[in-house]
Amino acid sequence: MAVICPTVTALDPHEYREQMERIEPFAERVHIDLMDGELAPTKSPGLDHVWWPENLKADIHLMYQKPMDQLEQLVKLKPNLVVIHYEAEVDHAHFATHLRENGIKAGLAILQDTPAEKTFEILNCFDHVLIFSGNLGHHGGEANLDLLGKIPFLRQQKPDLEISWDGGINDQNAKRLIEGGVDVLNVGGFIQNSDDPTTAYAKLKA
Repeated sequence: MAVICPTVTALDPHEYREQMERIEPFAERVHIDLMDGELAPTKSPGLDHVWWPENLKADIHLMYQKPMDQLEQLVKLKPNLVVIHYEAEVDHAHFATHLRENGIKAGLAILQDTPAEKTFEILNCFDHVLIFSGNLGHHGGEANLDLLGKIPFLRQQKPDLEISWDGGINDQNAKRLIEGGVDVLNVGGFIQNSDDPTTAYAKLKA
């Protein structure tokens, strides 16, 4: 059963609270985007401003060029999962191992132009891979379904890997993404920009 995971992508603490409160009534798991203004062109509130309701499982997607500087603070927050980018300047294996030693799942995001094969040497360090098809630091974007072609390689290398998708998910393509092998649908604009977020979420669940 695929998981529908609403996304919070905010540029200031007020917007962060608004988006979190919008999804709290129905969400079971939340995907929190954090941007540094370098890897992603926009900048979000820092980790000091990150929070989530106790009833939600929280994944943190760290769109940071140098995520190592945030490692200890992330460990203190104790999210379910932390996702860093393959394209970031970091010792990926060290980062992932430290998270896992502290009971936090480690995730690896790959941008559209990054072949899945490039992850070969470090894939076993990670529990989760995020296939990114959106615009870094923004809700919206288009779901480029050609990127589903990355999944067979990932599955072959690590069959128990959790695979998520970020970018352009709506009620017209969710079924195709799930059939293509996506386990977690990180949904931003379709829910956050809806006049009725609860109904939008229910459509995806259906």
